[in-house]
Amino acid sequence: MLKDKYGNAISVQSQVALDHYDRGVQLFLGANYGAVEAFQAAVDVDDSFTLGFAALARAFMMAGHMPDAQTAIATAQDLAAKLDSRQRQHVECFALLLAGNPQGTRALVKQHVEEFPRDVLTAQLNASVYGLIGFSGHVGREAELLAYTGSLMPHCGDDWWMMSMHALSLCETGQIDRSNELMAKSLAINPRNANGAHFKSHAQYEGGETVAGRSYLKSWLVDYDDRSLLHGHLSWHAALWALQDGDIDAMWHVIDNGIGPSSSKGLPLVTLTDTAAILYRAKLAGVSVDPKRWSVLSDYAAKFFPETGQSFADIHAALSHAMAGNGDRLAYIADTAKGFAGDLVKPVARAWREIANENWAVALEELTIVMGQTERFGGSRAQRDILELTYANVLLKLGHSKEAHRYLSTHRTILAKSPPLAGFV
Repeated sequence: MLKDKYGNAISVQSQVALDHYDRGVQLFLGANYGAVEAFQAAVDVDDSFTLGFAALARAFMMAGHMPDAQTAIATAQDLAAKLDSRQRQHVECFALLLAGNPQGTRALVKQHVEEFPRDVLTAQLNASVYGLIGFSGHVGREAELLAYTGSLMPHCGDDWWMMSMHALSLCETGQIDRSNELMAKSLAINPRNANGAHFKSHAQYEGGETVAGRSYLKSWLVDYDDRSLLHGHLSWHAALWALQDGDIDAMWHVIDNGIGPSSSKGLPLVTLTDTAAILYRAKLAGVSVDPKRWSVLSDYAAKFFPETGQSFADIHAALSHAMAGNGDRLAYIADTAKGFAGDLVKPVARAWREIANENWAVALEELTIVMGQTERFGGSRAQRDILELTYANVLLKLGHSKEAHRYLSTHRTILAKSPPLAGFV
């Protein structure tokens, strides 16, 4: 039996098909465009290649092509019966996810990688802040993610992808120096690993390296296909640094050419959350934001997230509706929020409503409910800083400047050094 790049025995009839598959895995793990095409080429060569169809399903899913993903995983399930236990369980992990069972998938992936730690295409389901641990809604999920990637390192520590995943876990738990050291090793092996570039940007953000981070991403993005998974989000990092650097024209250029609904080619979740976040952080910093931008984003949120359930999306959709003055849409989220952190989405949605109406005291009451548990929303610390800054800004509006300083100093030191809030002195 042939083996994939990670040494896993794999049922495939052709080395050519396996070569396409291995290339697809590398493209997918590096968040580079072309994974769908590579996996499609693999199954075109061998139409009985079960794991090729499972990988194609995952790639379609991350490209936002859900009907194609469902077709591909159904084919994989039909073919899987005669395979060994690793490959059958591999397919089952993806099938569970596409059936809408993230909790079951997360548990099965953990079980699977204990026995098969180098089955990286399965392992990645739980990795990163956007993985199934990241979006579990659990308190302590950052520590859980660190433990998860740490358990894989002894088995995959020579691999650039695994290094970058563990480096992010270190970064999100405050271990910036160790994160940078490991990320440098990862990027030395594969400098075009977009996940690596992304996580390096997070470490630079946490280290307050605005100039260096901005310079790095400007150069790195030049050759990055704008159809790739992380193009929009890396653009968000670039826009955020431009804002912090006071280069507002550059910020708007990046928003209009890589982040917003009119230009982004990425997943709706990323387009919504990144656009809402940069618009509101610009507003907090004193930049004038055209109301039409909020109106467009509110319509986008209503189109792609008409029902609640993805809590990270829901809080940003609620923000968009509040800033656009779409009270009915906002009220629907505040009333019906469900999902992994639905209990926290409701007070955040109410807070956005009160902020839009400048009812600062009530907004503070609503935000106070959630500030000790913001990690449950998912996303990175950099992304959740929108809530930290909002809370500090509400304190400022109430005349509690010292308390706002104290809050940021004790909760987000990196923001306290030079708070990107208008009127914060």
